[in-house]
Amino acid sequence: MIQKNIESLSIWFFKNLLKYKEISHFVSTRGGGFSSLPYNSLNLSFNVGDEPQNVLENRKLLSLTLGFSVNSFVTSEQIHSGNVTVVRNKKYNLGATDYESAVKGTDAMVTKTTGICLMVLQADCVPILFYDPNKKVIGIAHAGWKGTVCQIARNTVNAMTEKYNSKPEDIIASIGPAIGPCCYEVKLNVVRKVEKSLDGGKEIIIVRDSKYYLDLWKANKIQLLNSGIAKENVEIAKICTKCNQNIFFSSRANKNATGRFGAGIMICD
Repeated sequence: MIQKNIESLSIWFFKNLLKYKEISHFVSTRGGGFSSLPYNSLNLSFNVGDEPQNVLENRKLLSLTLGFSVNSFVTSEQIHSGNVTVVRNKKYNLGATDYESAVKGTDAMVTKTTGICLMVLQADCVPILFYDPNKKVIGIAHAGWKGTVCQIARNTVNAMTEKYNSKPEDIIASIGPAIGPCCYEVKLNVVRKVEKSLDGGKEIIIVRDSKYYLDLWKANKIQLLNSGIAKENVEIAKICTKCNQNIFFSSRANKNATGRFGAGIMICD
């Protein structure tokens, strides 16, 4: 990834997506917004206890900085599932300016509609961006440990192939900042579910000082490769949100009392 200062905001971009000029994408940070402690300051979530007006101003600032309307955002409820939703219509407010209108019951979205910015929100979970430059299809997924166990990355690839005839080998995938294997300690019940549901169990569970740590980056990369995406088409940020809590929101670092940063992708009009 590379970081750019655009006006008052620090924005991160994936190298493997920047070469496609027909799309816009971003990963936001926590600085430069309007929210107060503990959501300081560019919190993008209406669902964490922050003042709604502050969140709306933060989203307006981000969209203005990136060059599109706040109404272009499409967000989802994010229920830690493996569910994927196809978004076909840009005429309605789908979570752009409130939580209530967000796409229901899903953690991933795919579309080929231009002018809408699919966005996921996180504070340790993994954002994954997808783009098929041949079919002009985008996708995005929010993958915590539950979503990862539910194969959310694989399911997003499947949705792109089934709904839009994408070929997995054409898809570009980018795994964003999230809590890393350096910090993501999990309990034994999570280890058992990971070992039962995911390939590469011994690779993605690290035992250190009699404690278990989960590598969400590698777990989702394995899903992408097993789905047929080429290794050279996958970029991993390898930026731990807990280690970099001054840059990104981290739920673990702040005992759940914190905001959410965003990751988004859009096919430009």
